[in-house]
Amino acid sequence: MRIDIITVLPELLKSPFEASILKRSIEKGLVEVHFHNLRDYTDKSYNQIDDYQFGGGAGMVMMIEPIDKCISKLKAERTYDDVIYMTPDGSTLNQKMANTLSLSKNIIILCGHYKGVDQRVRDTLITKEISIGDYVLSGGELGAAVLCDTIIRLIPGVLNNETSALTDTFQDNLLAPPVYTRPAEYKGLKVPEILLNGNFPKIEKWREDQAYERTKQLRPDLLDND
Repeated sequence: MRIDIITVLPELLKSPFEASILKRSIEKGLVEVHFHNLRDYTDKSYNQIDDYQFGGGAGMVMMIEPIDKCISKLKAERTYDDVIYMTPDGSTLNQKMANTLSLSKNIIILCGHYKGVDQRVRDTLITKEISIGDYVLSGGELGAAVLCDTIIRLIPGVLNNETSALTDTFQDNLLAPPVYTRPAEYKGLKVPEILLNGNFPKIEKWREDQAYERTKQLRPDLLDND
């Protein structure tokens, strides 16, 4: 998979990809991540990429021209499955969406800033609009990093144990069951006996029941979507 991220702050984005699972996935050649500074695609003075709103109003708007130039250059080099715009009013990111995007070959992610982008960008260049929650960040970079993490960890070969991703919270619209490790007892707190008896069919049934009960108690909305 190749991910191209268009941003006005590439230095803000680089560090998450220089550690842990994201770094290893890049080193293994399972994913390529490229950062494109939007200011490299403007001919305005001071590398300007934003301007005042038509009709007045507070806040600046990202101009269509540099965004179009950058996306057009990338599309001239390869085919993309999606051009994604990170925006608070996009569709809320969930596990199902991450599963689908992880099957992509090439995607572009555009990070919003200021009051957002010229609407013509959204109307003609963007194929998906994604939000990581109902709140506003200073820019789309942190959201883009979150999106990339959710996608990349699902690519075969990225995790040492690929089954781990399949049992994560939100897979199958359920929260994950409780998990325990050694010691079996700590300050009087004991691990459930069923996890210690080696009866794996019963353990799996217990986990399924626990996942359902946790979801019913904490996130019943997930069961409504089942």
